[in-house]
Amino acid sequence: MKTYRTAFLIALTGNVLLAGALAFFWWRSHAGEGTTLRQALPQAIRSVLPESLQPATQTTASPAPGVAPTEPALVPVQISPQRLQSIGVKLGRVQRKEIADEINTAGNVALDETRLSYVQVRFPGFIQKVFVDATYQSVRKGQPLFTMYSPDIVATEREYLVARQNQKEVAHSTIPGVASGAASLLQASIERLKHWQVPQTEIDRLESTGEVGQEIEIDSPVSGYITERKAYPSTAVQPDMRLYGIADLSILWVNAQVFQNDLAQVKVAAPATITADTYPGRSFPGRVDFIYPDVDMATRTARVRIVLQNPEPPLSPGMFVKVAFKSPMGEQLIIPASGVLQSGTKQIAFVNRGDGYLEPREVQLGNRVGDDFVVLKGLRAGEQIVTSANFLIDSESQLQASLGSYAPPPPGAGSAAAANALKANADLTSQPEPPRKGSNVVRVKLTDAKGAPVTGAQVSVNFFMAAMPAMGMAAMRTDVKCADKGNGLYEGPGQLGSGGTWQVTITATKDGQTIANKQFSVNATGGM
Repeated sequence: MKTYRTAFLIALTGNVLLAGALAFFWWRSHAGEGTTLRQALPQAIRSVLPESLQPATQTTASPAPGVAPTEPALVPVQISPQRLQSIGVKLGRVQRKEIADEINTAGNVALDETRLSYVQVRFPGFIQKVFVDATYQSVRKGQPLFTMYSPDIVATEREYLVARQNQKEVAHSTIPGVASGAASLLQASIERLKHWQVPQTEIDRLESTGEVGQEIEIDSPVSGYITERKAYPSTAVQPDMRLYGIADLSILWVNAQVFQNDLAQVKVAAPATITADTYPGRSFPGRVDFIYPDVDMATRTARVRIVLQNPEPPLSPGMFVKVAFKSPMGEQLIIPASGVLQSGTKQIAFVNRGDGYLEPREVQLGNRVGDDFVVLKGLRAGEQIVTSANFLIDSESQLQASLGSYAPPPPGAGSAAAANALKANADLTSQPEPPRKGSNVVRVKLTDAKGAPVTGAQVSVNFFMAAMPAMGMAAMRTDVKCADKGNGLYEGPGQLGSGGTWQVTITATKDGQTIANKQFSVNATGGM
């Protein structure tokens, strides 16, 4: 029993020491010492570690902590016409033409505030009869609205009749001031009725009949629609009461919501076209009358007021409508919007230089007009750009930049120069086949279009594997320079740091010209 206990304590102590050593070396491997965990451990411990802790060979350096990542580098690429067709690349042309910007937005129909009228009286009284008894009823100017009894008006009319009678009696008086005083009283009565805005028809009736009226008829001051009504029979009325609201709907406003980015394209007096789902197939012309000086903080839009003649059938206040503004922009350099790739903070267009050479070029763009962009800088009229599969071209350009294997086309490269250029087919083999983790012999066979071997070329083969952060692996790259062995065969040694899928690029040049540029992938054996 004592021997067993001693053995147990020794084993436990050894395990604790081993765990401490593993923790220490793990900490050192993560502290940037430049030594991997497997390299730092003693040989006895390394023999029991899993294969995934093997040090990665020929890896690219990771960015330093705290350093902001830069945008991916882009380089020109050359892709065969067959591959361009297979990935769906289409081309568009940079052109200069007359354009007009169109802004489409939504709006609501509203009353013209300058054509609103309210019916009020300037004297107290009581409503007797009501002739217009519903809102949104159409009325004409001068149409009776209601009648009203007012003790003040009755008393003033009686004073007027008495003053008129006195004036007649003292008209021929020889006493100084009597005749003029009677005339003054009569005029004061008339002025009081006019100050209260008693209708002229009532004053004419009073003068012609000589009888006090018990009811005064109040007429509509304008033509329009009743939007508000507070006139009811037997209602006591004070001068501050608003009895009717009348809106003239022959002219309407439309309040359109325009995004702040489009405000510069909208000008006062500019034409606008209004459409409503209520009347399909019809459009109503209007013009911009006012641009409100504030922007909504939530929607980032500003109100633009449009004035339009209200046709028949009429548009109704509160109706939802669609609004289109057209703003001529003159002659501009434009490209299809699909030809622009947003790459970080840059805007990139891939320019076709002929024979599959695609050059990434940073451009500066203006406003978007329909399906096109206005080009401010970076392109010239007549150039061709890629308008589809931009992301695939961008990925290829980034890959070539990371491999550093791009050889720029010779001066004058293009469709004319390419007609006489030598083109070669490149085939890759290796020893062993397929390649494996560790040492390999890489062989490339170059042949021309007729199958004859191509000699005297400079051939390089690049192997690239992307980083796998989830597995703790950085990107790996291997460059192989192949020597000419004769008869179109080129050979060179290569060291692969891992098994798995590698992206391979074969580049062959001769006499300063690229005769082969081939990309594909291979699967290497041997594990990670």
